Amino acid sequence: MKIDGRFWLSKNDKSFLGSGRIELLRHIEKTGSIHAAAKEMKMSYKAAWERINSMNELADEPIIERKIGGKGGGGTTLTPYAYELINTYDRLNELHRQFIERFAQAGENPERLAKILNRTFLTTSARNQIPSVIKEIKEVGINSLITMSIAGGGKITSSITSKSVKNMALGVSDDVYAIIKSSDIEISATPPAKNESLNILEGTIQNIKLSSQSVEVSLKVNELTSLILVVKESQIPSLKAGDKAYATIHPSNIIIGS
Repeated sequence: MKIDGRFWLSKNDKSFLGSGRIELLRHIEKTGSIHAAAKEMKMSYKAAWERINSMNELADEPIIERKIGGKGGGGTTLTPYAYELINTYDRLNELHRQFIERFAQAGENPERLAKILNRTFLTTSARNQIPSVIKEIKEVGINSLITMSIAGGGKITSSITSKSVKNMALGVSDDVYAIIKSSDIEISATPPAKNESLNILEGTIQNIKLSSQSVEVSLKVNELTSLILVVKESQIPSLKAGDKAYATIHPSNIIIGS
C-alpha cells in the first residue's frame, strides 16, 4: 500500500488548474497553437478548447492571446498572467509532493503517520527543519550523539544532553526534525578536511541572494532536502547557481524537534 494524492486548484467551487491543464498550457507555449498542442497530447481540438475556455471563464485575466493572419500566420500565445499561474501551480505542486513524501514515510503504520502529522506542523523560527529518522543514539558523558538519516538520503549527527533524550523519550526509528539555524552553517567550494566531529553535506547551489549586510544561499542536498544558510559576503567563496558546494555543521548546532 502506498500513500498518494493528486493536486488541483479550484475556484468558485469549480476545477481550475490541474496537471493536465498545466501540461496543455506548456504545449501551447511550445507549439504556438491549440490544435498542435492537442495533437501532441493525443486529444481532440474540441476537448483542448473546452479546457482553455473553462480556465478563461474562471481566471481573473485572459490566459491566451490569439493572432490571426499576418506575415508569420496565425497562432496562440500565453499571456503573462498564464505564466504566473504556471509558476504558482509548480510551486504549490512541489510543496504538495513533499507533503505526500512525508506521509509515505509512514508506510502502513497509522501510529507513525500520526507522529509525522504532528511534526509536520512544528513551529520554529529556524530556517532549516529537516524531516529525519533516528538511526543511533550514543551516550558520550552528559551528552548523547544522535545519528539521523535525512529525507531524500544522507545522514547527520546531533549532540544534545542525555537528559533531553530522556525527557523527549527519543528512540531509534523515531521520526524527528533536525533543526538548524541558517547562521550556524558554513559553506565552502572545496571538500573540507574529513572530521568525524563535524557534519559535512555535499550539495548544489540553487540560488544566491545578496543584501546590504549578508548573503543568503540555498544548497540542494538531495531531491527532498535543501539547506538555507546566511553568511557575510566576505565569508562566501566564489560560488554561483549550479556550482557544487559543501555545508559544514557542528553537531551541537543541530536541535532535535519531535
